[in-house]
Amino acid sequence: MDLKILRLASDTKHQKKLSDFTHNSKAKNPLCGDEIQLFLKIDKGKISEFSYQGKNCVYCQASANLLSNNSNGKGVEEMIEVCDCANEFFKKKGALSTNLKKYKELISSKNINRKECILLPFNALKKGLINGN
Repeated sequence: MDLKILRLASDTKHQKKLSDFTHNSKAKNPLCGDEIQLFLKIDKGKISEFSYQGKNCVYCQASANLLSNNSNGKGVEEMIEVCDCANEFFKKKGALSTNLKKYKELISSKNINRKECILLPFNALKKGLINGN
């Protein structure tokens, strides 16, 4: 396992439940049992706070942490696009799109076998942004 992924996963400053969230969502990976719940505060179409909790593997934790670090201040539509691009990358295995550069430690062809774990927080985020609560 990559040391960068372990470092990302061990950063837990956003691993908590926001008390005043406006949006949340849950996702579960039936293949491995990873579970994640996201809590978002959306203000004027932008994410102002992002936190998460759940029982999940190191890849899922690293992914959730990267998303929480890179989502604050971003628009809802922009983050839905990031989620779509992450899924597209693993489908097509092409080049990393510009809006995924911050996620390059995780979203890479060397992690293709862990794509479901990595994509779980992205899919939960998209669901939460679209469906709200």
